[in-house]
Amino acid sequence: MTGLETVTGADRGDLVSPGAGASRFLLVLLAGSLAGIVLLITGFVTASALAVSIAGQRRDLALMRAVGATPRQIRRLAAAQSTVVAAVALVPGVALGYLLAGQFRGLLADQGLVPPELPLTVSPLPALATIVLMALTVQISARGSAWRTSRMPATEAVAESRSEPRDPSRTRTRIGLLVIVGATTMSAVPLFSPTVLGAAATSIAGILGAIGLALAGPALVRGIGNAAARRTRTGSGVSAPTWLAMANVRAYALRNAGIVSTLAMAVVFVLTYTLTQTTVLAATADDTRTGTLAQQRLDAPGLGGLPDGTLADVRGTTGVRAAAPVSTTTVVWPYKMFDDTVTESASAMILTPDASDVLDLGVREGSLDRLTGATVAVSSDVARSRSASVGNRVGLVLGDGAKVEAEVVAVYARGLGFGTVVLSHDLAAGHTTTGLDQGILIRTDGTATARQALASLAASHPGLALTDTAPTTTDGLRDAPPEVWINLATIVVLLGYLLLSIANKLVAATAQRRLELAALRLIGTTPRQIRAMMRREAAVTAATALTAALLLSAVPLALLGQGFLGHPWPTGPVWLLPALALTVTATAFLTVELPTRQALRTPPADAIRAQ
Repeated sequence: MTGLETVTGADRGDLVSPGAGASRFLLVLLAGSLAGIVLLITGFVTASALAVSIAGQRRDLALMRAVGATPRQIRRLAAAQSTVVAAVALVPGVALGYLLAGQFRGLLADQGLVPPELPLTVSPLPALATIVLMALTVQISARGSAWRTSRMPATEAVAESRSEPRDPSRTRTRIGLLVIVGATTMSAVPLFSPTVLGAAATSIAGILGAIGLALAGPALVRGIGNAAARRTRTGSGVSAPTWLAMANVRAYALRNAGIVSTLAMAVVFVLTYTLTQTTVLAATADDTRTGTLAQQRLDAPGLGGLPDGTLADVRGTTGVRAAAPVSTTTVVWPYKMFDDTVTESASAMILTPDASDVLDLGVREGSLDRLTGATVAVSSDVARSRSASVGNRVGLVLGDGAKVEAEVVAVYARGLGFGTVVLSHDLAAGHTTTGLDQGILIRTDGTATARQALASLAASHPGLALTDTAPTTTDGLRDAPPEVWINLATIVVLLGYLLLSIANKLVAATAQRRLELAALRLIGTTPRQIRAMMRREAAVTAATALTAALLLSAVPLALLGQGFLGHPWPTGPVWLLPALALTVTATAFLTVELPTRQALRTPPADAIRAQ
């Protein structure tokens, strides 16, 4: 007997449970996807927070320059103190990460994304990678934030320690605009590849657009401040708090841009990620609804499969125009990636040539009529990415571990609704758990007589259940697959992190203005006017962030909707945008109002002496 392969050691597990090996690759993809987004967001937030912190120390750094400190010493000091803070945060962060890893693995197993027998592998490598990446982020961010102060002449640094550069850097603004243009270009991917992988480009484009906004933000905020200041000149009937607020927005464009960009990132992140998930779900449901020609499905959930002879009985029932068996299984698809062989697990349908009478998969090449023997049909995205066109042969591992080679006889377009692979009934025979068909799709003449005849047939055979194939009305994401809930849970966690960092940043930025507020009080501005000024600044900040976020999200989401649904808008909960607007506005107002009230409790003379 030939074709046998002997394995020993750890390789035995992959032979017994090939899905476990494919799930390891799924975990790597999931971790890589989440790690990229987390790294982008945490790096951006860390750099932004350090910029605010070091900006508050510019006077001290400038005085150190005046007494002889070299530029390198200034940058080293800023990096060293930031590294100490990061080291303190890493200890509980790493410990909590290892603790939650087991819980997350259990969640994935409970939701069926990974097999329960796949163990959690604990390694020091994630902790080391986290430490290295955090150290690099902190070092680069701190040194970059202190770069201008360290390079300036000592006297000029002291003079500028209470102000900002007169004009935003043109180089920084141009780079930011280029990043935004690049993100917009990336968002066109769903037009050419309406797949789950193509939809991920929308989310990445939104995040990159927010980073571009952070770079070009000072020029944008300065422009808004200039325009607002021209409309709020004294003597034009505008109140003093409004005039002061607009003057501050213009004068402190760099500080305000950092806050605006972080708030905008939170909105862009939630909008693009959530609406990407819901749009893909809507496209999947549309694929399934459009491609299902059958009105009823007959199953035997309590029997493990349909008894022999059921298909013939159904076809002989009054009013039945067509009937075809349908089952699902799991296949593992090995393929080459960067000269390495990787495996991917996927759900596959098992169909016969009669399936074209009850299903319309949107066949673009070949025909389902040839789905006999060792043949398969694949979705168009698989055909493109793995060169699996009609006539090619592909290697697969079936659910019981059997390795097979099959010819591709059809390429279909509705891969979102019906999966990436369809196996012929002959190819899957003998490789499923029971060897029985799981269900029968039935297309009738649509009359009540046909429906009643099928119901009588199901009732006469204990264990059979007749259901309609028309999708029932669902409420939002209630029937979403497990991976969607995991993605949304990740969004909630990262949103909480973003909001916490934004709150800390706003509180720190407001607290650093104690001297400014004290000086305003000494020249006659009342506490009530100062609070009004700060509220107007918060309103401008929130409005600018929301407007910028909507502009950055509009193009990616429009292209996503066009690529997946055929119209330039996504599908999702209508309350999402108002909820985000309320959250951003409340965050901006509360984190400005509370430290302002705290600063006003200190007499102005005491606040100036403390500085």
